Amino acid sequence: MIKEARTNNPEVKSWLDKISQAFGGGEPRDREQLIDLLRESEQRNLLDADALAMIEGVLQVSEMHVRDIMVPRSQMVVVERDVLLKEFLPAILESGHSRFPVIDGNRDEVIGILLAKDLLTCFANQSEDTFDIRDIMRSPVFIPESKRLNVLLKDFRSNRNHMAVVADEFGGVAGLVTIEDVLEQIVGEIEDEFDVDDESFIKSYNSDMFSVKALTPIEDFNEHFNAGFSDEEFDTIGGLVMNSFGHLPRRDEITVIKDHYQFTVLRADNRRIHLLKLHILNNTKKTQNHCEH
Repeated sequence: MIKEARTNNPEVKSWLDKISQAFGGGEPRDREQLIDLLRESEQRNLLDADALAMIEGVLQVSEMHVRDIMVPRSQMVVVERDVLLKEFLPAILESGHSRFPVIDGNRDEVIGILLAKDLLTCFANQSEDTFDIRDIMRSPVFIPESKRLNVLLKDFRSNRNHMAVVADEFGGVAGLVTIEDVLEQIVGEIEDEFDVDDESFIKSYNSDMFSVKALTPIEDFNEHFNAGFSDEEFDTIGGLVMNSFGHLPRRDEITVIKDHYQFTVLRADNRRIHLLKLHILNNTKKTQNHCEH
């Protein structure tokens, strides 16, 4: 695929030729060699750090799946189909989101998607007494957890859709994903006027699976998981994990600390770790320790 791009696209050909000439004309034979070449190019100032981060993000997106970035069902902001407008409007205003799953009784029954902008038309054209959310909600799009992010991004663009409901293997709702979630894997976190400083370093997916920001203070990590890690040598969980690897790890590398804290690198660049997945391998031990305190 790389060779074809060099042949048919003059811009890509020129860019790769400049890099390969700087390193003796060698052409990368696989993705790992390409990434190594790009990182060396950044060190030689042939690429800037932002460009390198985005290129690495594009390559990572082609390997990642929806389950890696979705908002879990427990954290979805939803709207009940039969709830009065005045009852769910405060939640919409507080969240600052623009799209909301509409459910019928429980979170496994997503029957539509509400766009906040559609509520403006309702306020202008009808009274609260005649409001019916079914008149304005859009049809939901369901996708499997295993769908690759590059395929999802292509679907979002072609269908002009910005949100999809993620279905698990049993037909229930596992979570949701937006086009912004995918783009953030490439360009980094996207903030808008509704975003606030996110003080939540740890996101729970279930009782033993979490995502953890690398900048999470070890003290906060210990408090959350009753872990007992020392913060004398490292201030953040990212520093602790990197020390366990003994090198700057790449995405999908795994290390286990204290027998049952399994960390998988979800996002990293050539300078530091950004995001980790934590799997508690021995949840019973953690629970017992927690009960002793």
